[in-house]
Amino acid sequence: MPQIGWLEILSVVIIAILVLGPKEFPIALKKIGTYIGKFKNTVSNFQKEVSSVTKDVDLDEEFIPKNDKIKKDKNG
Repeated sequence: MPQIGWLEILSVVIIAILVLGPKEFPIALKKIGTYIGKFKNTVSNFQKEVSSVTKDVDLDEEFIPKNDKIKKDKNG
């Protein structure tokens, strides 16, 4: 995976300032930050929901084949 260095970040910032202008650049950064925050919040909520659902389901009982359940019941 390629890494982004300081030179690349600086060049992107300079190009963004030239394209957007110095007045619009901070506004664009704020909007991008807001979108990233919303995205992180959504991912976090999704992870919490999946975690709570997996805690409710007993995965060991769900994936044991029926023949193994019968053998366990007969043996012990």
